[in-house]
Amino acid sequence: MNINKEDMKILLKSQQGELDVVLMYKALADVVKDKEDRETFKKLAAEEGHHATVFHELTQVNLNPKKKLAIFMPILYKLMGKKRLYLKIAEGEYKAAQNYAPVAEKFPEIESVKNDEKRHGDMVKSLL
Repeated sequence: MNINKEDMKILLKSQQGELDVVLMYKALADVVKDKEDRETFKKLAAEEGHHATVFHELTQVNLNPKKKLAIFMPILYKLMGKKRLYLKIAEGEYKAAQNYAPVAEKFPEIESVKNDEKRHGDMVKSLL
């Protein structure tokens, strides 16, 4: 499959984002007090890992997760509190779904990832 430069840029950025949030959700699962939140974040980490694999299959580029979100989110959880942080996380998931829309039209395998992101936003919101 031939992927143009612009699409490759979006796919690589998306792959990186998915890898980064795997660590973020795992880090949050380690610090949240609520058991349901913990289980949800573990599930989200696993699903985001699957998404990273979907993008990897398209890009064929090995990327390493960046730990920034995994370091800052637990701190923000303590500083901002659950409600404000979870709303921000949900917003991020909805934004990811919007960002994936243009490439999902060209790469059908991304359609399910896009739909998952919206569902992830709903899942995080439902914890409030």
